[in-house]
Amino acid sequence: MSQSAALAHSLKPRHVTMISIGGIIGAGIFVGSSVAIHIAGPAVLASYFLCGLLVFVIMRMLGEMAIARPGLGSFTGYTSLGLGPWAGFTNAWLYAYFWVITIAVEAIAGANMLMPFIPLPMWALSALLIAAMTGVNLMSVKTYGEFEFWFASLKVVTIIGFIALGLGYVFGFGPGLAALAHQFTAHGGVAPTGLATVFLAIPTVIFSMMGSEVATIAAVETADPARNVVRAGRTVALRIMFFYIGSIAVIQAILPWDQVVPGKSPFVAALGLIHVPGASAIIGAVIFTAIVSCLNSAIYVTSRMLFELSQRGDAPAVFATVSARKVPAVGIVTAALFGYGVVLTSVVSPGGLFAFLVQASGATILCVYLLIVFAQIALRRRLERAGETLAVKVWLFPLVSYAAAASIVAVLVMMLLSPEEFSEVALSAGVFVACIIAWQVRARFGKTVVPLTA
Repeated sequence: MSQSAALAHSLKPRHVTMISIGGIIGAGIFVGSSVAIHIAGPAVLASYFLCGLLVFVIMRMLGEMAIARPGLGSFTGYTSLGLGPWAGFTNAWLYAYFWVITIAVEAIAGANMLMPFIPLPMWALSALLIAAMTGVNLMSVKTYGEFEFWFASLKVVTIIGFIALGLGYVFGFGPGLAALAHQFTAHGGVAPTGLATVFLAIPTVIFSMMGSEVATIAAVETADPARNVVRAGRTVALRIMFFYIGSIAVIQAILPWDQVVPGKSPFVAALGLIHVPGASAIIGAVIFTAIVSCLNSAIYVTSRMLFELSQRGDAPAVFATVSARKVPAVGIVTAALFGYGVVLTSVVSPGGLFAFLVQASGATILCVYLLIVFAQIALRRRLERAGETLAVKVWLFPLVSYAAAASIVAVLVMMLLSPEEFSEVALSAGVFVACIIAWQVRARFGKTVVPLTA
């Protein structure tokens, strides 16, 4: 194990691009979209548009900060620069916690899909999946990038094929445009459950779109991190609009919204209506790929958060060491072990400790995004007061930035008002407060922290 804290810079722009795409195309679109459609009907397309717009603005914010002050690491470095060391500390630990829980959740989901074919208990199959993806991460960052490139490519090809086949059915060999019009009017209209449900569906939709910010972490291990962040940010919105809105629109053109069963893939149901043989097996394989892809990224992200925290003195120094392959091996193994520890809690205390850990991570990602937004506002104001010219900007500042902050707060409020999601927000708020208290302890008794300056 080397004590040099230098990561490899062997990821290419194509890796970062596909990592960004892979982050926003997961089981959330293939299965989770059924819940959103059930809530809002055809009007859910507006929910996806609004959430896509929010993600695009946040990626633009990250691009603005990365170009203005390159070389600060992932987005947590920019929250530290904008708001102070406490924000970087809090954001990084919140993000690490979120992804550790994700390791467990994805491993359990993958194991459950394998159990009908492999006669092993869930905890054993979860261990095998986590071990396999840990091995991928330990090889090299380029190996991780290649795995994610091909995982994401499979998902992209599947969605493009689905959209093409669906359009062919609607406009070609299917019942025709008259039936399409009837589809949207005979089942309660465009907003059958009311316009308010466009906003009620947003909490479900926004969580399925999260993950594009992983590109800002992967970009650190490229030759030109700042420009690769901007490149990912420029195209992520178009991809969200195409993949999400395109596929959901095709689903609703084929399948009446009130026939979508929450928790069941609407892709499988739509393909079944147009008699595609093996539709369930095809989508099942893609969903499994999405799960493994997310598990792979969860281990990667957690290890890089630990690495960055350690470099700033906010985590034990051992996490900043790298192996001969220039990967933070200690962080990778630690992330895997903690993730598997959460898996075991699902065996020994499924309705107790495991439920608590999962619910406590439910809204942490929204807290992370909110700190990013506030950091961009603070940093932008400082840079403009200093008379600096920014090469990349968030448009209509500060209106768009404040609108993004208000949107995130609105989602949190809607979750608080929902009996099913209230505990997630409350417990996530508790984790947020715990991180701030931990920072206070660290600042008082730890080594002196030199704040980043713009």
